[in-house]
This record gives sequence, C-alpha cells and structure tokens, in this order.
Amino acid sequence: MTQTVENSTQQPIAVPVPSEDPSKGSPRGSSKSASRARGSGGRLRALDGLRLVAALMVACYHYGGRGGEITQAWGTSPSQVFPTLHTPFAYGCLGVQIFFVISGFVICMSGWGRPLRSFFASRASRLLPAYWAAVLLVTAVFALPVVAYKALSPSDTLVNLTMLQQPLGVDRVLGVDWTLWAEVRFYALFALCVVLPGASRRRVIMFCAAWTLAAAIAQGAEEPLLEIVLMPEYAPFFIGGVGLYLVHRDRRDAYAWGIVGVSFLIGQHYAVRSLWNAADPNAFAHRTSFGIIAVVAFGFLAVGAIALGRLDRVDWRLLTVAGALTYPFYLVHEHLGWVVVKALHQDLGVPSYATFLLTIGSMLVLAWLLNRLVEERLTPKLRTALSTPRR
Repeated sequence: MTQTVENSTQQPIAVPVPSEDPSKGSPRGSSKSASRARGSGGRLRALDGLRLVAALMVACYHYGGRGGEITQAWGTSPSQVFPTLHTPFAYGCLGVQIFFVISGFVICMSGWGRPLRSFFASRASRLLPAYWAAVLLVTAVFALPVVAYKALSPSDTLVNLTMLQQPLGVDRVLGVDWTLWAEVRFYALFALCVVLPGASRRRVIMFCAAWTLAAAIAQGAEEPLLEIVLMPEYAPFFIGGVGLYLVHRDRRDAYAWGIVGVSFLIGQHYAVRSLWNAADPNAFAHRTSFGIIAVVAFGFLAVGAIALGRLDRVDWRLLTVAGALTYPFYLVHEHLGWVVVKALHQDLGVPSYATFLLTIGSMLVLAWLLNRLVEERLTPKLRTALSTPRR
C-alpha cells in the first residue's frame, strides 16, 4: 500500500458551478440536460450532494477505516471499535478519486469561455480563504496543552499557507492537503492548455488525449519530474471528469465517451494497484479488487448520471448547503476529528457509534461556521481583488 493512498483524504474540492450556460456553443446542441439538470442559481445540485457523499466516505475512512493517529484517539484500533464496519470504511479513501472526477467535470465547466485572469481568480478565491482558516485553526488547537497532538513549528505552519509545502518537503498541517496539491497541478495544466488559448471541444479532446498518453509515458519512464507534473495515478480521474463534461454538452459525442471509457479503465487499474492488499497479512482491512473497481465505477456512473440529466429531479435546496459545507468539512474533519473523538469516547465515555456520529455532526457545524464567517466574507473580496485589471 503506497503512502499516498494511506494518506488519501480527498479532495476534493467544492467548486461553485458558474451561472453561464455550459451547453452554449455545443457543436450539435443536443444536451438538453445541460439546462434541465441545473438548479436555480446555476448549480448542479446533485453534484453538490455527490461531493458531500464523497467527503463522508473519506471521513468514514479516517475515523474507522485505517490505523495511525486515530488509534490514539479511540484508545485502540478502529478495527476493534468497528469490528463489522471497519472493512467497508476502508473503501472510503476512494472518495478522493470520486472528488477528482467531480473536479474534472466542474473545472472544465467553469473554465469554458472564461479568460485566464477570471479562471485564476475563481480558483484561488475558492480554495484559499477556508484553507488558510483551517491551517490556522488546526495549528491553534494542536498547540493547546490539553491536546496530545503536536503542532508544527511556526516556520512550517507559515509555509503551509502557500499550499506548496509538499513539493518543498515541509510537514503538512492538514493531512488532506496532498489532494489540494494534485488539484493545483490539474488547474495549472488545464489553464495553460485549455483556458489560455480558449476552450473548444477540439482543444479539450486534444488535452485529454495528450495528457492520457503523456501520463502513461511518464509512468513507463519512471521519471520523477514527469510524474510530478503529469500525475499518472490521478490523471485518469481528472480526465474522466472532463470527458463527462463533454458528454454533458453533447451525449452523442463518441470522442467524449471514448475519453470516459479509457479513463475509467486506467483509473481502476491505479486504484486496484494502490489499494488491493489481500496479500498483506498486516493490513488494517483487506479490500477486494472487485470492491475497489465497484467504488470507482460508482464515482464515474454517478457523475455520468448527472451529466446525462438522469438526476434532474434531485434539485433540493438543501444540497446547495451541502455543497458549500463539503470543502471546509473536508479540510478540518481529520485532525480536529481526532480531538473530538478522544474527548467524547475516552474522556466522557460516549459509546463508539454515538461518538462517530457526534464527531461527524460537530465537523459539519464547524464547516458551516467556516463557510459563513470566512468563505462568504473573504471569497468575494479576494475574487474581486484578483480579477480586477491593474495598470
């Protein structure tokens, strides 16, 4: 099992869907779902709901599907705390791959017809405010004398505010932020290859084909620099999401379906290779190759159903709230969850399943506070500052 997989925490990124019509300019204009599947305010609400599902999968993995620091929080291995559910929970790390598929879909949607400055301002203003707040909050909590977990040094914490701590070899404040580093690299590739020259169906198809081939070559060449840039292990999920957005624009596009099919085939290979641990007698939980493939297929099928308009009726306003909470929840749930689990289960004697549910609930409340007090206030200001031309 690779280190990155055991650190799998997701990504995932709760990106707002822009209000412009993504079906505009479709070569055949056949995607009626492009307008039908959108809730009021220009959001794909079913996609918001799927984000939260993926985030909760990752939370299940962190609280009951792996070892590590969570063992200290429970006072024993989660396999003893959840003797029946620890194996299903172990599949929750695949919520990261589902997030990446969603991200590919949404970034292609939000980047279509948008100038580079606007695209950059949108991504930076969406990611940074909650991220900065989460880094500072986790650092402050871990610095409390009553908390057993150690905070990073002030220098390392400051580096973490750049989101570049992983390539710089600095310890991470947030265990989940390795996925943000993957997202940032995807954004950069998409911006340079698609947004900068101007998005079009042909250009997006060429981008997907070139990235797929280049990632395979990078994997075969075992060249570290190419692997950092092209991310062979995660590229199929981003590319598959981009292909599904092309399907959303035109469900009859054979090239789009080809991109999705190839991406799934390659993506499930990497997922199985990283997570299938049946031969490891010391594994926390034994995932089956079929189970891994099934979860990856669920991610592609769920986004595909949204792309095709099969979930048009899933248009509840509550899902918009769920989408807004997903990113801050994702950022804080792991490390601060350790603190809550220990306080409830060991210090107060709350039963394990009640502790699990109360921890999830408390992290959702904290995510709501971060969304209301940080994101809603700072995101528009940062977007305006970054998108306003300067002489």
